[in-house]
Amino acid sequence: MSMMIETFNLTKKFDNLTAVEDLCIQVNKGEILGFLGPNGAGKTTSIRMLAGIIAPTKGYAIVSGIRPDKEAERLHEVIGLLTETPGFYERLTARENMLYFARFYDIEADSKVDENLQKMGLWERRNDKVGTFSKGMKQRLALARCLVHEPEVLFLDEPTAGLDPESAKEVRELIMKLKEEGRTIFLSTHNLEEAELLCDRIAVFRTRLMVVDTPQNLRNRLFQRKVIVELEEVNEKIINAVKSLDFVLDVSKDGRHLIIELRYFDKNRPELVRSIVESRGKIRSVFEKKHSLEEIYLTLIKEEEEMKHERK
Repeated sequence: MSMMIETFNLTKKFDNLTAVEDLCIQVNKGEILGFLGPNGAGKTTSIRMLAGIIAPTKGYAIVSGIRPDKEAERLHEVIGLLTETPGFYERLTARENMLYFARFYDIEADSKVDENLQKMGLWERRNDKVGTFSKGMKQRLALARCLVHEPEVLFLDEPTAGLDPESAKEVRELIMKLKEEGRTIFLSTHNLEEAELLCDRIAVFRTRLMVVDTPQNLRNRLFQRKVIVELEEVNEKIINAVKSLDFVLDVSKDGRHLIIELRYFDKNRPELVRSIVESRGKIRSVFEKKHSLEEIYLTLIKEEEEMKHERK
């Protein structure tokens, strides 16, 4: 799998403020990478460097084989950028806006504009002034503008910020379609639910990169895997039988559920189920306790705070 984005100690300082510190990250072709962090963490500054809008103080990046700090104009031919607050000429129609921007590229502007207006579900409104559009429609128009020159890489900065739930859902569905087309997407967000739904991997960032991995790998790393057994009835005999197993590290009861921590999750789970059945427990379901991305994120932020305190 080829690399579409790679950074090497990418750093940006504004006077005495370090906005981004030694960012080293890789994004594969066709992947959605979620760039997670609180407001003010340096996410937008990172995207501006990767898109060739501002130069790094130190380090460099390669995006689609191009160095943004060396060949920004060439880079802009192969990337699409959706800013948090995309601007349009509100007195012009959607199509007029699209044509204006499309003519910056060496493409057949009319056909590409019409194709992308249709793709984003805006064809029926193409001759309406953008000033009459809702924020969700403007966001779809901004995506259409990003795609008009068929970019290989998309940088999306908080694409659903400020949208109502229905509009946000529409934009997320459009992003998934773009992934299915093979686009590489660098998605900056502080919306954890959005990252969980869309991203192949997540990078947790707060001035510096804290971790990058799949959500499942992060769950396995940060939390002991636990099995939840739902029973028709929980009694002391069953609980004692479970506690007596030498591979059971912890047992807790929540209504008709037993939450059990095992020494070796995959190996011990069948033995656990057998023991419960032998104790005349009537099992309704067995599943793994799943920690949310919010729990992962808060745990990582807490770890970072503790490390900062120790360094002081």
